[in-house]
Amino acid sequence: MSPSGRRILPPLTGENFQMSNPFSRFVRIEVPESVDCASSGKNAPFELTILADGKIPFPQVILYAQGRQHLIKDWMIVASGTDADGRVTYVASVPAGLVESGELEVQVEGCRKADLRQAGDGDWIKDYLRVRIRPNAAAGGPAVAAKPKPKPVPRATLKPGTFGAEPKVYFSIHKHMHQPYYQAADRNYWDGEKEEIFGSRGGPYTEFIPAAVRQYIDGGLPHAGLSTSWSGTLIEQLNRCARDGLCGGRFSNWTEQLRGIATEQTGLGNPRVDFTAFGFFHPLMALIPARNIVEQIAQHRQLVHETFGVEASSVLFPPETAFHVRMIPALNQAGIQAVIYDSIHRFRTCQKYPYAGIDEGMLPPNPADQRNPPANDWLQLHNIWAGSRIAPSLLRPEYVRYEDPEGQIHKIIAVPAERYIGNEDARGGFGALQYPDVLGQVYDRIVATGTYEPKHPPFFVLHSDGDNHGGGAESYYKHNTGSLVDWIRRDPRFDLITIRDYLTLFPPDPDRAVHLESGSWSGADNGDPQFMKWFSRYNEPYSPDLNSWAVLTALHNAVHTLEDAAAGRARLGEVSRLMLTAETSCYWYWTGQTEWDAQVTNAANAAHALVKGELDRLVATGKDKTGPTIFPPWIIPENPGGKKWGQGCLEGASRQGVVHSFIHDVSGLEWVSLVLRTANSEKTIAMTDQGPYPSQTSPQVAARFFTSELPVGAGEVSYYIEAEDKKGNRSRSSLERVYLA
Repeated sequence: MSPSGRRILPPLTGENFQMSNPFSRFVRIEVPESVDCASSGKNAPFELTILADGKIPFPQVILYAQGRQHLIKDWMIVASGTDADGRVTYVASVPAGLVESGELEVQVEGCRKADLRQAGDGDWIKDYLRVRIRPNAAAGGPAVAAKPKPKPVPRATLKPGTFGAEPKVYFSIHKHMHQPYYQAADRNYWDGEKEEIFGSRGGPYTEFIPAAVRQYIDGGLPHAGLSTSWSGTLIEQLNRCARDGLCGGRFSNWTEQLRGIATEQTGLGNPRVDFTAFGFFHPLMALIPARNIVEQIAQHRQLVHETFGVEASSVLFPPETAFHVRMIPALNQAGIQAVIYDSIHRFRTCQKYPYAGIDEGMLPPNPADQRNPPANDWLQLHNIWAGSRIAPSLLRPEYVRYEDPEGQIHKIIAVPAERYIGNEDARGGFGALQYPDVLGQVYDRIVATGTYEPKHPPFFVLHSDGDNHGGGAESYYKHNTGSLVDWIRRDPRFDLITIRDYLTLFPPDPDRAVHLESGSWSGADNGDPQFMKWFSRYNEPYSPDLNSWAVLTALHNAVHTLEDAAAGRARLGEVSRLMLTAETSCYWYWTGQTEWDAQVTNAANAAHALVKGELDRLVATGKDKTGPTIFPPWIIPENPGGKKWGQGCLEGASRQGVVHSFIHDVSGLEWVSLVLRTANSEKTIAMTDQGPYPSQTSPQVAARFFTSELPVGAGEVSYYIEAEDKKGNRSRSSLERVYLA
């Protein structure tokens, strides 16, 4: 008998150990949330329950506290039973009196090999947890036993058309994986820095996502899973690593576990891991031509199927979480049913929005965007950084709408990614983010304001990079995910659910379409509606970002002209790829670094060199069938007559608004006009040609820069640009709106 009086099994070592079901991972580890100290000022006894996928030859637990460590092993860890799947449950008993009050770090580990002499570092499976050791409230009183956690709540698969009356908050997790081509004109470029970048991300690119999702499954959560976006440039480079043995062979079979987990399904038959639609080369979709949005998605969809053996989702995670309603027609054409966006761009469209000032990191919303009814449940989140208030009643998928210049309405489902809670989750998951507290604030506000709709319950996505610090760390996917699953199982107010399961259960009403402000995620200069992260230095005599857009606009027109005329076929695939590569949003991200500022020009010059002769012949023979390429227009100041940025403050903006755009055509431009619509009239204004943008990167071709002043004080107007080339081909831009104070 052991000192605890419990019958124990013989040690699972040497000849007593039979590897009938090899141990490879911990399925679940349960510990008390807190343990009270005894009168001695040190911990009362408590237990850990460990479920492993097989028999562990050498299980042990290491406790770290007050600069010391304590080892729990041998008779202190009991194998208490084996289930029908061969999974073994162990109970580790921690005796009283080891540690004082404070945070206790717990390391649970087991060796996969029965002979320790043959075991290497990779044979030890480890997991990490925390237990709070609380001071004894009554000094000198009797020892207080460990406080038990609430019992797990059984989770049954929900059925469509069944709506519970009790409020519940649903949420999902999205992990984004990306690496660009570090030389836009040379996809074979590789050096020691790339070796380190890729080699240090072996876990995220191979087994971390499967490890997290296995915990959802083993935890009995029927709707839990996650969505994940993988850029085509990352996948291609990982395939190269596998083929050429780069990164020490780390990626020789990198898709094995991902392909395995890709076949797992939720209780509703949707994928547990949903590989979302995406742009192959990580483009900022709001600023590229519609036809290129469609092509980027199509090429990515094909590569996802080839790589992971499943179809890419009908849900789109747009690069940089950047969305503009003018994208909707192209997304509809590409077969996209739902798009993820940053939640603040829904909140700011409400009338009477409680703008937070400069702490919000953006200018006040333009009144033309505030087209949705007021909300009445504004909430200031606590215990996380939140620069503005949120409205929990608006955290749910909705249809959003866009009206084109011809008056046609286009709709798509928009799924909110909650800005502030997602940012906190990106720091490391459960532990960095106190889910019960922060999500509890959302739940309490919904209950207090009576805004719960059983047919459209609250739902939001927590999204982050899946391969960078915090949200990309091993602890996020393993230990912290285990804590998340344990909490969900015990708290019926919340449920972890995939986007597709939620949309199956609670489809939004297409007759209640709303407006969304444009913008991106908070990490891109707070994701303002003007996408200023990609327009850096726009108010200076020279902007590297504007230069790249001018160069890219000219390249768009050249490649599209060849495509439409079915010319230059021998080189068309290569130049098209260079064009799509040049759209990579990263090439605008580090403005001021010469290497990055020249990436778009390098790709464009390489493309022009391949097809210049063919393009010249096409124009000379009058076979140009393509209208001018018009870059999406932008206005300076952003809110005419409203506010603009001063030195650490907001100050009054000029009432004179000016529309800007880049426009190019290989056959030359005949005329360019701005069509301005008010509530009662429409007029056409000739735009001013400012000449080619004054580049400093030596491009072969750059688009011309056009401007037009807007009428002061006209109120809310809509507008678009129309242009004709010298062959009679015409083009129209998207329809935009602005309020002119």
